Amino acid sequence: MLPAVLVEHGYNTMALGKWHLAPDEHISAAGPYDRWPLGRGFERFYGFLPGETDQWHPDLWYDNHRIEPPRTPEEGYHLSADLVDKAIEFINEQKAVTAEKPFFTYLAFGAHHAPHHAPREYIDRYQGRFDDGWDVIHQETLARQIELGIVPAGTQLPPRNPGVKAWDAHTENEQRVLRRQMEVYAAFMSHTDDQIGRLLEFLAHIGQMENTLVILISDNGASGEGGPMGLASEMSYFNMASESTEDMLAVLDQWGMPGLHPHYATGWAMVGNTPQRWYKQQVHEGGVRDPLIIHWPRIHDRGVVRTQFHHVTDIFPTILEVIGIEMPEVVRGHKQIPLEGVSMAYSLTEGAAATRKTQQYFEIFGHRALWKDGWKAVTFHWTKYLNMLYSREGVTHDMDFDADDWELYNMNEDFSEMNSLAHTHSDKLEEMIEAWRRRATAAAG
Repeated sequence: MLPAVLVEHGYNTMALGKWHLAPDEHISAAGPYDRWPLGRGFERFYGFLPGETDQWHPDLWYDNHRIEPPRTPEEGYHLSADLVDKAIEFINEQKAVTAEKPFFTYLAFGAHHAPHHAPREYIDRYQGRFDDGWDVIHQETLARQIELGIVPAGTQLPPRNPGVKAWDAHTENEQRVLRRQMEVYAAFMSHTDDQIGRLLEFLAHIGQMENTLVILISDNGASGEGGPMGLASEMSYFNMASESTEDMLAVLDQWGMPGLHPHYATGWAMVGNTPQRWYKQQVHEGGVRDPLIIHWPRIHDRGVVRTQFHHVTDIFPTILEVIGIEMPEVVRGHKQIPLEGVSMAYSLTEGAAATRKTQQYFEIFGHRALWKDGWKAVTFHWTKYLNMLYSREGVTHDMDFDADDWELYNMNEDFSEMNSLAHTHSDKLEEMIEAWRRRATAAAG
């Protein structure tokens, strides 16, 4: 991993927040610890090991031992703020002793994964903000994206995802529940944004902001795991249980507070992915196109949008190129496999340059896709649970892999995957599917 390489080049390395890179059976006090942060090249760790945790009462680990949070929610504790406090502490300690040494900080917030938890004063700011419902806000969001230049002019807004009802088709009580879910989610976002701001202000205060490469990225598309009406407890999703509107109304004032483990509805996830289709756990653009913001002193045309295609695997080689390190052939005595990614460092200073990446393979839970030279072949794989979660009015879909319907898009002309060219460009589609199979076979070893 990147920190193991950087340590050998004189960096101090620190990880904070979500790990989720060790098997579940390894993340107890008994270990083994080889896949924990300190076993993978980080020298410091403060955070949580599984895929999610309660933001008010986190399952918290310091290096390789479990600890209790330093304060209670009643005393103002929230995990996002705690992670930034500790990041500042780690960096401050390192600079106080070895000011000349560079550092690598990996900070992975629990936000905005479920559970959606935010201080009440942040939630109150958004009261009434989402009363117009997701259909209106879906359109408003696309208009803003086009105005800001982050989505091409002329981009079409896809129809609602399967399983998402028109906002006006919901009862007033249902709308009350749904509005509250998005108010809490937005509050969670604003609170996280403030914590990022605190960290950047600290770096500026110690004279490091203009000496630091900052990369901010989302981990995947917005999550549809809340289902059509959202959940007061995301554990209902994992247990395939439902919650009634009345159940959620009874705890609505506590949404986002300690004691609940909430998740918003698919309609809001659809808005969060504007103008893309589907969600996290799928490989249409709603599951794989993510925000990426980079700050670096050598970027002169700041505040601009880059459109080159790249993937998260490209961040590792980008960092190495920017700081002038060659990927070693051997790390800790182990011969290294070639890096998967392609550096995108050129795009930081060459805004009009063509993308240097030619192909990217995707697969998750049977959903498959391949991006190649601006074209994308993609298929959605239906399962029993997805049929239950997303299908409208009892309609079910064939779950056989051979029945999966492959779509084909020219992504240079169709940002939101609206117009499949599978039937008019069948030869191109077959070429893309065969390229996916070759890549999948190679990935499987």
